[in-house]
Amino acid sequence: MGNVSKDEALYQEMCRVVGKVVLEMRDLGQEPKHIVIAGVLRTALANQKIQRPEITREAMTRVISALSGE
Repeated sequence: MGNVSKDEALYQEMCRVVGKVVLEMRDLGQEPKHIVIAGVLRTALANQKIQRPEITREAMTRVISALSGE
């Protein structure tokens, strides 16, 4: 993992695990409130006052697409 701190590695793993569960629930037809999660991300992306790295914007866009079935 390179020079990633233990806390950062844990945070990344937590995000990966939560994301995987949410996406798997969606694939199984269960309701993980994915539309709400996608809406929050859409709202955050629409806020032009916050500068985000390109990789973050791309990740958010991809999560929105996956959660909303687009």
